[in-house]
Amino acid sequence: MTRRDPFNEIEELLERMGREFEELGGTLGAPNAPQLPGARDIAVDIVEDDESITVLADLPGFEDDDIDVELREESLSITATREEEHDVELGDDDEDDAGETDVRYHRRERRSRSVSRRIPLAEPVESDGATASYENGVLTVTLPKRSETDNGHSIDVS
Repeated sequence: MTRRDPFNEIEELLERMGREFEELGGTLGAPNAPQLPGARDIAVDIVEDDESITVLADLPGFEDDDIDVELREESLSITATREEEHDVELGDDDEDDAGETDVRYHRRERRSRSVSRRIPLAEPVESDGATASYENGVLTVTLPKRSETDNGHSIDVS
């Protein structure tokens, strides 16, 4: 008996909703369109050849330490979280006599950001040979396909 995972079901629902919105005209990418969390936070390209499946994911503004990639069952999960930076460069005239800073933000939108995407895989892959690299805001995950001859192993019945 398999246990249901309500979180996976929620992720699948959000993925389906995102696909439906894209099919209705791609309104999720419009400037003033409502955003659904998890629907299309990460833009991806999925490329397949005879040996592997390669996923290219746009993650601008993140560091490689901020990114988690996990291969589970028949899907690839990508999560990236960037925390708020507390360092503000101040000039000498921005400090008062007590050494406290006199900084006021007029707008502060660059706090923390978290994005995630679950990508269902069309082919079975080998988790041992999977690789990931991150360069210039693009995450590249290469997943070698499971060979067709690897159908498991036989077990003798005695």
